[in-house]
Amino acid sequence: MKFLVDLRAELIDFAKDEPALAGLEEDLKGLLAAWFDIGFLELRRITWDSPAALLEKLVAYEAVHAIRSWRDLKNRLDSDRRCFAFFHPRMPDEPLIFVEVALVDGLAGNVQRLLDTRAETSDPRAADTAIFYSISNCQQGLAGISFGNFLIKRVAEQLARDLPSIKNFATLSPIPGLRAHIDGRLKNEGDSALTASEIASLMPVTSEARGAAAVAMLLSRPNWWEVPAVDKALKPILTRLAANYLTSVDEKGRALDRVAHFHLGNGAIVERLNWQGDMSANGLKQSYGMMVNYLYELDKVEAQHEAFSKGQVITARGVGTLVA
Repeated sequence: MKFLVDLRAELIDFAKDEPALAGLEEDLKGLLAAWFDIGFLELRRITWDSPAALLEKLVAYEAVHAIRSWRDLKNRLDSDRRCFAFFHPRMPDEPLIFVEVALVDGLAGNVQRLLDTRAETSDPRAADTAIFYSISNCQQGLAGISFGNFLIKRVAEQLARDLPSIKNFATLSPIPGLRAHIDGRLKNEGDSALTASEIASLMPVTSEARGAAAVAMLLSRPNWWEVPAVDKALKPILTRLAANYLTSVDEKGRALDRVAHFHLGNGAIVERLNWQGDMSANGLKQSYGMMVNYLYELDKVEAQHEAFSKGQVITARGVGTLVA
């Protein structure tokens, strides 16, 4: 089974240059989709006591927030954390996809604080919120065969059974396409991308440019977020543009952001935008440091999935008021 999964991974790459292989790759995808039906998969919790070979695979497969050390990994598997993965009985030592969860009070809004190895471990029985902060696909050969939506719902159901104090299930998610979207709007739309009050709010911050040009200039400066006046001026502008981005769909009804499309398609709602949620180099590169919480209301996910399939993006009130 593992051989066939790896074979398709190679075919995906080869088919880009050899169209004759595309049919074989598609046939193999169809077979794997049947063989890896969700009904065959086993949900297992991964802990610090799991085999070292499996823990090494977590480090290698982590695709959202790189695991930088064994101490970092141990922190992610501590008593106030959870890690769950799907396995196939014919590949018992190979995770197919895994999700990392933090058990906290309230919504988490900053990933650096969430992953701080120096932070004190909390009592999971006192937590009221499960934060899904990373989900990683492990097998390239299973690309296009979706497990993530089932994984989140299965994990949420299990956590609700194991820890009755957990009432809220949410993500702390990156916004991979946001920076490119904002830069594109500023370049292509100019001042029309901003409101009159936003343009006026920039005047005390810089006299070198105005409107969209001023925003682009300020964002190009190193460590712009460390200047209080600049940070204060840019926060409402970028937050509003982010809210519009996350609540927009294309002509096919897909959310503009791929992570947003995944969670909204699963029946989540856009709950809250987090300014300076990820101030790593990658976070700044992707989204000027912003992150978002998607909320999973377990008794409403089916209805919200249906709404999104009809082009409706459901948001919390705070996000909805930002959308122009």
